[in-house]
Amino acid sequence: MADLSDPKIDEAYLDVRSDKTDTNWLLLDYESDRSDKLKLTSTGSGGLTELREHLDDSKASYAYVRVQYANDKESKREKFILVVWIGPNCKVMRKAKISVHTADVKSVLRVYSIEVAAREKDDLKEEPIIVRLRKAGGASYDGV
Repeated sequence: MADLSDPKIDEAYLDVRSDKTDTNWLLLDYESDRSDKLKLTSTGSGGLTELREHLDDSKASYAYVRVQYANDKESKREKFILVVWIGPNCKVMRKAKISVHTADVKSVLRVYSIEVAAREKDDLKEEPIIVRLRKAGGASYDGV
């Protein structure tokens, strides 16, 4: 089991979900290569672009992101995504534990529209994720 007992994780989750702050992402990393304890590594307000800069190719991490997009000229939507990052140079034993630990992470970062499995930073480009969010959102009037 992954240890998500750090109170900073829940505080950051609520911060990302809040309409009253600019914070729109959080990043969780393991304390060490051998640890199953997750800690809050960073938060930010620069969206997926800024988050990508904080991902380490040698680590497995989890991120929670608020994504804003326009459905048409009149409306804006905000949806949340859960990112499961497994860097291309992540160690084999860490990769093996990810599927089990992801279930634990989902019990804390509970509300999201889609899960994004990312192996390369390009997997976190905004446009394809917005397309997936529109499809998951149901009402799409622009043929997507």
